[in-house]
Amino acid sequence: MNSNPSTLLSGIRRPGDVKELSAEQLDILGQELRDTIIDQVAEHGGHLAPSLGVIELTMALFHAFDLERDKLIWDVGHQAYAHKLLTGRQAMFHTMRQKNGLSGFPRLEESPYDHFGVGHSSTSISAALGMAMARDLEGDDYEVVSVIGDGSMTAGLAFEGLNQAGDMGRKMVVVLNDNEMSISKNVGALSQFLSRKMTTPFLQRLKSDVENLLGTVPGIGDDLAGYAKRSGDSIKTFFTPGMLFEAFHFTYVGPLDGHNTAQLIKVFNEVRKLDKPVLVHVLTKKGKGYEPAEHDPAHFHGVGTFIPETGLARKHSGEGHPSYTAIFGQTLCNIADRDDKVVAITAAMPEGTGTECFRQKHPDRFVDVGICEQHAVTFAAGLATRGYKPAVAIYSTFLQRAYDQVIHDVCLQNLNVNLFLDRGGLVGADGATHHGAFDMSYLRHIPNLVVMAPKDEAELARMMVTAFAYEGPTATRYPRGTGVGAPFSRTPRRIAIGTGELVREGADAVVITLGSRVYPAIEASMELEKAGLNVAVFNTRFIKPLPKKQILELVRDHDRILLVEENALAGGFSSAVLEMLSDNDALQGKRVHRLGIPDEFIEHGTQKELRAMLGIDKDGIKRALKKLCP
Repeated sequence: MNSNPSTLLSGIRRPGDVKELSAEQLDILGQELRDTIIDQVAEHGGHLAPSLGVIELTMALFHAFDLERDKLIWDVGHQAYAHKLLTGRQAMFHTMRQKNGLSGFPRLEESPYDHFGVGHSSTSISAALGMAMARDLEGDDYEVVSVIGDGSMTAGLAFEGLNQAGDMGRKMVVVLNDNEMSISKNVGALSQFLSRKMTTPFLQRLKSDVENLLGTVPGIGDDLAGYAKRSGDSIKTFFTPGMLFEAFHFTYVGPLDGHNTAQLIKVFNEVRKLDKPVLVHVLTKKGKGYEPAEHDPAHFHGVGTFIPETGLARKHSGEGHPSYTAIFGQTLCNIADRDDKVVAITAAMPEGTGTECFRQKHPDRFVDVGICEQHAVTFAAGLATRGYKPAVAIYSTFLQRAYDQVIHDVCLQNLNVNLFLDRGGLVGADGATHHGAFDMSYLRHIPNLVVMAPKDEAELARMMVTAFAYEGPTATRYPRGTGVGAPFSRTPRRIAIGTGELVREGADAVVITLGSRVYPAIEASMELEKAGLNVAVFNTRFIKPLPKKQILELVRDHDRILLVEENALAGGFSSAVLEMLSDNDALQGKRVHRLGIPDEFIEHGTQKELRAMLGIDKDGIKRALKKLCP
């Protein structure tokens, strides 16, 4: 790949510069954008295939619209790398997704050309409609454009936005980027409907046949045929996705070749003249222009570092242990082999959640609902009412979208739904939109729900067996990344609900923790022992119910208590422990300190960097214990 500054790209300082380029120059700029994005992602990881697929679309939008005034909103933001490069961020592009560098997603704070912060899908239409209404109330005349992928279009929020936008009739443009794949291959009736691409010759023959047939109707045939001629566009609309969007009162244009820059510019220039809601349907290829990404777009959707010449992943020291995601998937398959009532559900991420192996082994008991987390949870509740044992595998940050369903449809009815929350805690380079920083806080207060967090892969397997044996709803959260190398059995033993384990004894202080912070606490305790400080470490395993009796006994025997979690301190694990201790008058004469995520959104960086910054790694725990035990 070409790593030298590109002549055309380096000359783009603001969006308006793109409008000055000729068709030939746009072709050159497109290749320069691809080379720059590939080089950056190869070096630092990121969302490659989505951004490569919209290079021509991005250039066309910048050329046709006045983005010094017009508002462009990207849905999710996986597609926005070229947007960043064309809006004055070239000099910082090499810092993207690194600590103190550019975000991997559009952000209001980062650029005046980022008009809405995104990271979770399907928000762009609603946000764009809000901006369009604000424009009209202010008496302004700028354009509002949202770009949404076909995967994001499957979510209910997108249709809520479409419904309201069509009813209000305000001028706005929705660009549907249709690559037939979001992260995994799209599922559901809508994606099948969008894929019905009808050729122009077919439509012309169909139109002619309909007109000839109507002309034969006695008495009124000529009138009907005339109406059909005047309604030619309606015939096309009926047999293409336009039928759906026209029903929402959007003027439908497409489908168009999303890699034909000249055609896109022409259409966008015409669309700007329409004083109504318009949907432009463009067909793109994910990973366009980079053969490895075109061949395997799911892998290159969000990818680690790789060798750009081959697309092969770079090897890193310390690799070797399986990820928590892989352990979850393998254990789920093992459990399902023995229990035909187990059903796996994911929301558009079978690879990301480790359920791909389940789909292959038990396809009749696997359901990918698309980007529909709310539906996934209520769908699971329905299965549970008939005696099935659904496993709902969702990233922690995305389960936030189904909060009401967890309360109302699952826990209120005390149904046997098992939630498995991947990426609990800090996720790293994807940053604030993707950290699983709040699940302990938003789940622990819900009645009937058991909430667990494993210290290692062996404990994850045991918690999964425990969850499926429990009569009622459960939630198990585990971190992103590899395990610690703990061996685990194909037939793991259950854990008694609400029981923890003392993993290290010590008389001077006690660390009460769980999940990903147990091993750092053990390491800190071992190093402090050499300095003469003896610290106990207790793994509660359960956020709810807490191992109350065991904690009270530990606190009775220790005057120095350190509570550590990888979750928001507000309302999280340590809050639960303090509430329980206070309710039992167990805090008198005790010194207590808490470590966790403060009351702020944590930006991107590696997991190691962020944990060190927050003081929840081994060294941070050591410092806190030394301060606690002078």
